[in-house]
Amino acid sequence: MMQVLGGLQKGLVFVISAPAGTGKTTLTRMLCQEFACVTESISYTTRSIRSGEVPGNDYYFIPQEEFKKKIMEGEFLEYAQVFSHYYGTSKIQVEAEQKRGKHVVLVIDTQGALQLMGTYPAVFIFIKPPSINELRRRLVARKSDALDAIEQRLSWAEKEMSLANRYDYTIVNQDLDIAYSVLRSILIAEEHKNH
Repeated sequence: MMQVLGGLQKGLVFVISAPAGTGKTTLTRMLCQEFACVTESISYTTRSIRSGEVPGNDYYFIPQEEFKKKIMEGEFLEYAQVFSHYYGTSKIQVEAEQKRGKHVVLVIDTQGALQLMGTYPAVFIFIKPPSINELRRRLVARKSDALDAIEQRLSWAEKEMSLANRYDYTIVNQDLDIAYSVLRSILIAEEHKNH
């Protein structure tokens, strides 16, 4: 039976960037739930675990010394330092999933995405909040950061949003269901594109 997604021998790589609180993780998990051929790359990080996070499911939490060793050994496809913590994507993990025919979604910061643009075959998608005020409301409602950390995230968000035009696609997440429809359409179209 023909399916809309999952017909390639080697999966594609999709890079999704968005300011914190925009819904990038929720949207990515929706894709993974609907399509067995879509998997999220799990990043390594040096930050501490947040309430509700599961090691190996949300991130691989490692000490800074171990992270720096992985940098030296060339294990990362990309890595970035964000708010004094490191985040990185395992090259081996991504390539192994692609060989299994899986589309791999990298949910990464704009710094990491810019490292890959023009050097790595991927589809780049930026997700924007409807406005900075709406983003502030979402971050406050999330209750995972102190107010000063939220203000820091908002000023960083403005820098990130100024880079949206460097991506292949931009989706405004005003309504989650509509944003998801657009995102899944992009994956389907890219799989059926003549590469």
